[in-house]
Amino acid sequence: MATLLADVGGTNARLAIARNGVIDGETVTRFRGDDYSSFDDVVRQFLQEQDAPRITSVAVAVAGPVSGGMAQLTNRDWDFSEDRLARLTDADQVRLINDLTALGYATPSLSGDGLGILREAPAERHRNGQSLVVGAGTGFNVCAVKVLSDHRITCLEAEEGHTYLPDIIMDRLRDELADKADQFFSVEETFAGRGLSRLHALRTDTAPIRSEMIAEAASQGDPDADATYRMFAEMFGLMCRELALRFMPMDGMFLAGSVGRSLSNRLDLLVPAFLSDEQMRQIPENVPLLLIKDDMAALQGCLAALD
Repeated sequence: MATLLADVGGTNARLAIARNGVIDGETVTRFRGDDYSSFDDVVRQFLQEQDAPRITSVAVAVAGPVSGGMAQLTNRDWDFSEDRLARLTDADQVRLINDLTALGYATPSLSGDGLGILREAPAERHRNGQSLVVGAGTGFNVCAVKVLSDHRITCLEAEEGHTYLPDIIMDRLRDELADKADQFFSVEETFAGRGLSRLHALRTDTAPIRSEMIAEAASQGDPDADATYRMFAEMFGLMCRELALRFMPMDGMFLAGSVGRSLSNRLDLLVPAFLSDEQMRQIPENVPLLLIKDDMAALQGCLAALD
């Protein structure tokens, strides 16, 4: 008897087997999305490699919206169906969840090396049992988490990345880019990795380069890359402030994803913007900023979601 777990993004899919509520680390396998035409093909390959274990339950975290037992990757032409996965694996229980929802379910178990403390908040602050995962990488989304009276948690689905940018960030872009700022319209197009790439290209009138190259050049003192990165980090801090007011995560805001990890090294730029506005300043001041470092967090969250 085994549980099939999967964390599926636009670039890679990672699968694992859990038995008796524990993930078998030796089964964790990464598959490149470009090598497969569908997620079903990935599942077939993985189960074959694992000697076809008897699967009783399945939980899959998808980087895209989930509704009615169906899902679609935002950045790859893959679709998912709970019914189809049940037939494919012969499992009795199948659950599709958004990838940020999976990280939300994982937050209670994060500790030690799997969790970085970016900014502590006062120990005597008001706590409300609410936290927020902010995922920025290939895409952008959030998951609000609430601790219930019986100590279980519930995670709220969202598609924050596809909302329009707050005016305070749009105004900052227009100050820097004039009419070119109109190329930024949604939160995801601004704060996913491609947003940093586009920002640098528009600021410098150069061809787009990968966001990782911009971050590296900035760390080595390149003045144009540094200016872009400073602006991006400032805007990300402003976005986190907006999210702090919207969701009031007094138990913590958890950053996740490649962009979140990169910006965790530039807190000197992010935190001042997070605390910059005096209006309702007491809320962001009392929100701890944390970083999800555990690569297994989404798979752990899938396992928790089945319970």
